[in-house]
Amino acid sequence: MKQGNFIDNLPKIYGIYTGGFIGFIIIMAIAEQMGMTAKAIGIAFVAFTVFIYALIGYLSRTAQADAYYVAGRQVPTVFNGMATAADWMSGASFVAMAGGIYFKGYGYMALLVGWTGGYVLVASLLAPYLRKFGCYTVPDFIGTRYGGNLARFSAVVVLTVASFTYVTAQINATGTIASVALDIPFQYAVYIGLISILLCSMLGGMRGVTWTQVAQYIVLIIAYLLPVFWISNKMGAGFFPHFMLADEVARIGELESQFGFVKNSAADLATVPKGLAGITKAHSAVNATPWAFISLALAMMMGTASLPHVMMRYFTTPSVKAARKSVGWSLFFIFLLYSSAPMLATLSKLSLIDPNLSTGIIGKSIAEVQAIDWYQNWNQANLMFISDFNGNGTVELNEFFMGGKAVVLATPEIAGLPYVISGLVAAGGMAAAMSTADGLILAIANAISHDVYYKIIDPKAETAKRLVVARVLLVVIGFAGATIAAMEIQGILGSVIWAFDFAMSGLFFPLVLGVWWKRANRQGAIAGMLGGLAAGTWYLVWVRTGGSGFLGITQLTFGIFGSAVSLVAMVVVSLMTQEPDKATQKMVDEVRVPSGKTILGKQ
Repeated sequence: MKQGNFIDNLPKIYGIYTGGFIGFIIIMAIAEQMGMTAKAIGIAFVAFTVFIYALIGYLSRTAQADAYYVAGRQVPTVFNGMATAADWMSGASFVAMAGGIYFKGYGYMALLVGWTGGYVLVASLLAPYLRKFGCYTVPDFIGTRYGGNLARFSAVVVLTVASFTYVTAQINATGTIASVALDIPFQYAVYIGLISILLCSMLGGMRGVTWTQVAQYIVLIIAYLLPVFWISNKMGAGFFPHFMLADEVARIGELESQFGFVKNSAADLATVPKGLAGITKAHSAVNATPWAFISLALAMMMGTASLPHVMMRYFTTPSVKAARKSVGWSLFFIFLLYSSAPMLATLSKLSLIDPNLSTGIIGKSIAEVQAIDWYQNWNQANLMFISDFNGNGTVELNEFFMGGKAVVLATPEIAGLPYVISGLVAAGGMAAAMSTADGLILAIANAISHDVYYKIIDPKAETAKRLVVARVLLVVIGFAGATIAAMEIQGILGSVIWAFDFAMSGLFFPLVLGVWWKRANRQGAIAGMLGGLAAGTWYLVWVRTGGSGFLGITQLTFGIFGSAVSLVAMVVVSLMTQEPDKATQKMVDEVRVPSGKTILGKQ
């Protein structure tokens, strides 16, 4: 693929791609009317989109280090914004976000506030300056700014812990979708998802991942918005339902009061499959207090500005100015989905509990509901469950349970839309999870191959050898992630939140102070990274094993504790040890200038 010609023709190429994808949706809709089975439609959607991504990855293959690590620094701002949005909107955003809001209520809106607000920190504190630095990876910045292999290696450790935690969640999401679409066990489906992920990134590195992520964003945003608008219009909430959200939430409250929700006993809940939750809004630590909301939003903001795979996207722009503009486009493309997640959760719940809708199940006989096709499909996938706890033979509010992962994926079927929309949503969820997993696995592999192997172990390694090491690492890390994901240790959303906490515990202040405090030195940065990561990890283990948290900090916000320790350790140790040399301080001054040559040259 000739990069120059491709860059010039990007609008035309992706315009044709979008038209072709819409044409494929229409063909599948016609095929459904002609008798094509639901299973065949699901397989066709997943197979077609994965084939397209793999083709893009193959056409983007490269043997140049600059192209492999930073896409040749030629990605235009709008398309980098789309790629960043796809990189960002993971399986958690697409598959699990609406589920979190569905079950936990407004408290999980803190995730939307934090994840979106984090880009303000990215734009104002980090992205333009790291782009001016000219590095390939986040540890590359840490190692050069602070000096020494230990600082660089410490950054790799934090990056690996955070990114690996995150990538297991994405492979979990691809496995969930593949298991439903292909009708295979989850434990095998995660490896099918892994193969799909590796096809996009193996040959082209960041260049292949970038152009694949643009294609994946187009798929995922169509797949997310089309059902929202269709279901809303069908239910009478208006074609553009976002302005009606308050009215629809109030309607849910009225219905819950009308049906007289009865809390389940411990004996009832013991019979419910693991990972499923009740249909009504649960009360949790997430929305218990204003501080719980604020602390979760704060943790997600700082975590956003610390995630290496997000920062890497801004290394690919042509200039510092382009990096800043790219953040703005990223926010716009992310907003399109995030503003719709609460509405999708609301419409999903209404479609189940509103007796005025043909889709409502409350008050119907259990046998009738259990005979519905969509219930049978998702019950077989262990993501839905009904039991007659009240003994009256009808479905009550406390008798229907669903997995958070099923809210987005199952809603089109529940709402009575053609199955082609369910296939589209599966393809969109696959795109979201794959795009983020691509970026995460690449971030880990690039950091280890560039910052450990090339910068520390073998500085004289030829480009070809470096890229072989990077590609082998992609496979090893991906396989390890799929193996952990198959164990289902933590849910998708929980794993993602932990990843943000790990990242902010070890990287937020070393990155920010590296740009904005000339006095920060190597010893302080090492203390901040390792001390923050250790403190955050200790706090998570402490709370998970029954310890009482401090100051309302929970297992979802342990990064606040870790980052606080990181800040104190970094400042105290930096002040107690020798200040950086004049050359380093001059370099920091130069990083803050938005124009001029990058700090680092060819690597």
